[in-house]
Amino acid sequence: MDNLIIRQAGLDDVQGISDVLSEITAAGKRTRPSDPGFVLTNYVGHPDQLTCVLALSETRILGFQSMKRAVAANPYGVQVGWGIIGTHIRPSAARCGVGRALFQATLKVAKEQGIPAIDATIAASNTEGLAYYAAMGFIDYRSHEGAVCKAYTVG
Repeated sequence: MDNLIIRQAGLDDVQGISDVLSEITAAGKRTRPSDPGFVLTNYVGHPDQLTCVLALSETRILGFQSMKRAVAANPYGVQVGWGIIGTHIRPSAARCGVGRALFQATLKVAKEQGIPAIDATIAASNTEGLAYYAAMGFIDYRSHEGAVCKAYTVG
């Protein structure tokens, strides 16, 4: 996608990120909350947050990618010290290079922070998400309760 801007999210982006999640929900591809409070708590202001990077076309947020550091008793059962990644792209911006650009920025942070591997836990029914992470180089390493866990070794 031409003129794609990649930058870190800030507090002023909470509503725009919420709008992205709401569009994904409206398309039937998300069931978790999408309100600004959820965005602030889980993406922009989470205490274990390593990065929350945005992809924009001028001023419109097309998608974002979040990576947290896995801590003890994390909800995904990810090994402590790994990264936990989540990618959210507007359906209208899918398959335009947004996800690839976001991952390059996130991977840079993972390397800078000494993250050995990144986990992506994806619903087994989310064929687009599974295909995206496979295209980025993630491989299946476990599964549980309707989810596939893919890992990327940071090198």
